[in-house]
Amino acid sequence: MLYPAAGVTKAEVVHYYAEIAQVLLPHLADRPVTFRRYPEGVTGPSFFEKNAGSMSPGWVRTVDVARRGRDGDRRLRGGDAVVHYVLLCDRPSLVWAANLAALELHTPMWRASSCVPTGGYGPADLMVFDLDPGDPASMRECCAVGLRLRDVLCAKGYEPHAKTSGSKGLQLYVPLRPARPWEEVRDEAHRIARSMEREAPGDVVSNMRKDRRVGRVLIDWSQNHAAKTTVAPYSLRGRPRPTVSTPVTWDEVSDGAAGRSALAFEHTDVLERVQEIGDLFSPLLGG
Repeated sequence: MLYPAAGVTKAEVVHYYAEIAQVLLPHLADRPVTFRRYPEGVTGPSFFEKNAGSMSPGWVRTVDVARRGRDGDRRLRGGDAVVHYVLLCDRPSLVWAANLAALELHTPMWRASSCVPTGGYGPADLMVFDLDPGDPASMRECCAVGLRLRDVLCAKGYEPHAKTSGSKGLQLYVPLRPARPWEEVRDEAHRIARSMEREAPGDVVSNMRKDRRVGRVLIDWSQNHAAKTTVAPYSLRGRPRPTVSTPVTWDEVSDGAAGRSALAFEHTDVLERVQEIGDLFSPLLGG
């Protein structure tokens, strides 16, 4: 029983990932995956896992990425020099991960193929903004800030797309074609977040300190650091209910800002949505 409050078992989690694989796998393709595992369910302890376990099947693909320091350039001293990341390329691999109670799947904004031959971080083909509300702010405030951020990004010639985090907030993704150095992408995201904070200091904060985000929405630009990951679209979350990080339309974001929708979707809702409207994040996949 992985979600006791909802009565959802591991078998149902495996079924969800097997069914959502058609739209999820293209977003995981060639991206190193970090698992957040809940072996005793969401009411028990969890842990992040980057390295492929020694018992992982031989048919599960992996990629070796050089471990880096905080600056993204300098190799860390001591410990393993390489992280053996999993690549979830097919339905069997995804089902294997689900059976490990890897409820959450997190990926970077770059692809594994781009880190060859250096073995380091590749250029970013996505820019992400994670909108996180500080109590008593809520999803409603995130949606309002998300609409303003959309307008800023569109004015710069970008085409942003929104999804729920599956937790409390909203996330905006921007496809980058061609891919750009991750440092450049991170710095631009930081400038945009700071600019929005200056324009609306009562609503927006770009500083990560939790005491500064009370009643405001943090625009977390730091997720664009190559060493960081963000929850993948269609991934479950380790919440009391089996909520999912769900792509949404801008009309739905407007409804959220007006208080007409909570923008909370569980696994069964998402399977129905995908059947009805397809993958709203497909424009991020490129040609």
